[in-house]
Amino acid sequence: MNSAFRSGIAAMLGLIILWQIVVTLTGVPRFILPSPYLVLISFIENRGLIFEHTLVTLTEVILGLFIGIALGMITALQFEISPTAKFFLKPVLIFSQAIPVFALAPVLTLWLGYGMISKVTMAVLIIYFPVTSAFHDGLTRTPPGLIDLAKVMQAKHLRLLFLIKLPAAVPNLLSGIRLAAVYAPIGAVIGEWVGSSQGLGYLMLLANGRVKTDLMFAALFTLGFMSMSLYGLITVWIKLSFKRFETH
Repeated sequence: MNSAFRSGIAAMLGLIILWQIVVTLTGVPRFILPSPYLVLISFIENRGLIFEHTLVTLTEVILGLFIGIALGMITALQFEISPTAKFFLKPVLIFSQAIPVFALAPVLTLWLGYGMISKVTMAVLIIYFPVTSAFHDGLTRTPPGLIDLAKVMQAKHLRLLFLIKLPAAVPNLLSGIRLAAVYAPIGAVIGEWVGSSQGLGYLMLLANGRVKTDLMFAALFTLGFMSMSLYGLITVWIKLSFKRFETH
């Protein structure tokens, strides 16, 4: 068990203890802030329902991650291959991030319907820019010595890109993927809030409308645990990838 995992567990336990102290001292009504015990009981009683909605949100997030990362990588490479593409596409990319995601969600729901496609699209949009930006920064910050050496050896543009720049940009790409793992659930849940009949975001709205605050918190913590687990798995994968790279 590494130190980061231990510190995360300790922080979570500290938050739960502080939460219980606040509830005990203030006597706040349970429909406003239920105790950790009531949230745990609600989670146990509704575990089947929560699991069902978690699978939907997790599917949306994973699909959004794969599509968003692939599109981000392709776009960043296209920027390096074609200055014309960079000139026309980069302003569009920046403009897309200037629009709040809450403003885009109703439009996407109107165009793509209330199914999974609109939620996956929201997740793709919210992670597309971080992956593209991080990977493109890595491609443009290749050590000059490597580029000069490749040019001395008369390397063509595509060989320079795929054999020199791309391997040097891998750390930046992995950082972008790590950020994407955090942002993807946000896009999926926002899409579920705007219009859906499945997913943890929908379950939270449903519980809130029925004043089942304990169930809402149970769904919220499930979403947080899912996001942290996804981030942790990707972080472990990145570390293992670097170790294998170093051994070779």
